[in-house]
Amino acid sequence: MDKDSCAPKFSRKTLTAPAPFADESSCQCQAPHEKLTIAQARLGTPVDRPVRVYADGIFDLFHSGHARALMQAKTLFPNSYLLVGVCSDDLTHKFKGFTVMNEAERYEALRHCRYVDEVIRDAPWTLTPEFLEKHKIDFVAHDDIPYSSAGSDDVYKHIKEAGMFVPTQRTEGISTSDIITRIVRDYDVYARRNLQRGYTAKELNVSFINEKKYRFQNQVDKMKEKVKNVEERSKEFVNRVEEKSHDLIQKWEEKSREFIGNFLELFGPDGAWKQMFQERSSRMLQALSPKQSPVSSPTRSRSPSRSPSPTFSWLPNKTSPPSSPKAASASISSMSEGDEDEK
Repeated sequence: MDKDSCAPKFSRKTLTAPAPFADESSCQCQAPHEKLTIAQARLGTPVDRPVRVYADGIFDLFHSGHARALMQAKTLFPNSYLLVGVCSDDLTHKFKGFTVMNEAERYEALRHCRYVDEVIRDAPWTLTPEFLEKHKIDFVAHDDIPYSSAGSDDVYKHIKEAGMFVPTQRTEGISTSDIITRIVRDYDVYARRNLQRGYTAKELNVSFINEKKYRFQNQVDKMKEKVKNVEERSKEFVNRVEEKSHDLIQKWEEKSREFIGNFLELFGPDGAWKQMFQERSSRMLQALSPKQSPVSSPTRSRSPSRSPSPTFSWLPNKTSPPSSPKAASASISSMSEGDEDEK
């Protein structure tokens, strides 16, 4: 039998198809399987076949911690073929406890992990030489923490002694037990969530009183959410009003400055309105007041025949009346003589 008879009949299409199950593959041959050391495997030998690495577990609620462990197992050696064993419900419930997912769901979860080349259903709790030989396993990958179970301090002790154990690192902060703890801790929240999504109280194993309580709490939460939405909208409205009012005030200030500047330009001490008013008032005064006569008017030439205007000294003086009839007759005669001279 040739060396390639131990290889699967088809190559794994990692990104386009799920990993096959071991009982559906063709690795049931009896070809000689040379034992490798870890140093040899890390050098990439043998060249005619990949290094077959086995990792097992429960893989309940498959999460990133599981995926990281399988990624490490897959990349331990340059050329490796990863087989993953998944324990059945009977073994798991017997040695570890109840699971959230049943065995069929756990099998399918592993088949769709990109690092897995083959899934072994109903894997044994403790690895036997017969099982290792049947699946032509070179190395077993698991974290290095002793795993006490089934009456043993470490179920991988004999694998370590045989030099077939390769350690991987656990991912801190994530585990199936942690996820279940979160659900149990916040049980009321998730029960209300599923009631709101349409599950019945019977499906959730919730009593009649608790069902009413959860539904009432859901209604209260809805009202709180509505109030919160109204508050957020009102805050947004107030913010928009404040922004607009700020813009209006800014524009009003700019217009006010512009108005005051224009007013001062017109009506200020040196404004254009004052100059215009002075010009108009001066024009009005010129139009209303007559032109002034010359300071020295020309003297009329008197004819030599005419004498200057007589002085009317004959007008009676109220303060000094004639003292006697003779004085009065003398004054009258002098007046008559003056008239004759003027003629």
